[in-house]
Amino acid sequence: MFSISPAIAALYDLAQRFGRMVRQHGADDLTPWLAEALESDLRPSAEGLRHDLAAVWAALATPWSNGQAEGQITRLKLIKRSMYGRVKLDLLRIRVMAA
Repeated sequence: MFSISPAIAALYDLAQRFGRMVRQHGADDLTPWLAEALESDLRPSAEGLRHDLAAVWAALATPWSNGQAEGQITRLKLIKRSMYGRVKLDLLRIRVMAA
């Protein structure tokens, strides 16, 4: 059908491995993955992860997530933006509680 260049295949493999690491909480795999990523075209992203390595490692090593809280905050901001300038606080409160 079509062939993929070796460079693209290597980047795809790195991205897939990072995704598995996140889904499976594989904190032990972070250091070798980061070393490989720093030598690839993913270097800017890897440097960003390395910059905040403690937080990335903690996110991979612990079972907790703040996804639910972030989702609720995003939902609230969306409701506020959609009603900006049109309602007072009492109607906004009703809309948030009803949503």
